[in-house]
Amino acid sequence: MAVEMKVAAIALDAASRLPIVILRDLHDRRALPIWIGKAEANAILQALEGQKSPRPMTHDLMAGLCKEWDLHVEKIVIHSLQNNTFYAIITTRRGKLRKEIDSRPSDAIALALRTATPIWAMEEVIAEASIPVDQEADEAEREAFRDFLDTLNPNDFISNK
Repeated sequence: MAVEMKVAAIALDAASRLPIVILRDLHDRRALPIWIGKAEANAILQALEGQKSPRPMTHDLMAGLCKEWDLHVEKIVIHSLQNNTFYAIITTRRGKLRKEIDSRPSDAIALALRTATPIWAMEEVIAEASIPVDQEADEAEREAFRDFLDTLNPNDFISNK
């Protein structure tokens, strides 16, 4: 069984300094934290805050392609957790043709926010990985993450290997 979720916050893991997207069920009883990359966190945060880039970012491009090709993004489902990695599916429809596309949850969430698409998580995933809800911490975590983003520059995303 799947549970509809909403993006509650973007937070920063205090130990690893990695961003986390926090999903909550619609009744605010359960929260599902998913560790994500910096670029995806920024894309999700931009969508949450209604910010528009001067040029389309990757998820804006995906949403634009869907619109231009009359491809409806019906839902995303975070369907499993394996070896500490979450897995998601993007369900699309064009006419009567329906396709499921494998996706990282962070990319699926960023696309869902841009296309007003419902976000779902399987009950088994929530049961395994959910945390107690603490609504007071959300705004402080969001502010800490904004401060962290302000310190980033493009070289932070370049690998020196």
